Formats: sequence, structure tokens, C-alpha cells
Amino acid sequence: METRVAVISIIVENDDNISQLNDILHDYGQFILGRMGIPYRKRSISIISVAIEAPQDVISALSGKLGRIKGMSAKTVYSNNSYPAE
Repeated sequence: METRVAVISIIVENDDNISQLNDILHDYGQFILGRMGIPYRKRSISIISVAIEAPQDVISALSGKLGRIKGMSAKTVYSNNSYPAE
């Protein structure tokens, strides 16, 4: 099975469900390469980027779960290349 590299961008507009976000990211931790969070206090939001390498269906499932959390939106950008699973 091949993997892809992607970045999932998350905008958190309501941090009431942040524990749900962290639980989901923890569940996919084996695929996550890195995570960066930026609190934008002026607008009372947070911006999170998650770099991931995983099979296409795993990335899609993670992005979908994150996008369904109330008060958050998520979008994914994929690399053009795929890689053999190690």
C-alpha cells in the first residue's frame, strides 16, 4: 500500500471541543510527522497545521473526523507523489 504526505490545516473558532480534537489526533499519532499550533488571540481563534504521511484513506478519514467537530474546520493539501509503505 502506498502512502502520501499531506498537511491538514485546522481553524479552531470555538475551543469547547479541543479535547475531542486532541483525542482524534492522538488516535492517528503513528502517522503524524509534526504539529504546529498558533493562537491568534486578536481574533480568538487557533490555527493548527498537522503534517502527516499515511495511506490516502487514512488521511481522508482523519480530515473528515476533524472537519465534523463543532467549531472547527479542516482542509487537506496533498503532495503530488506517493511512496511505498515501509
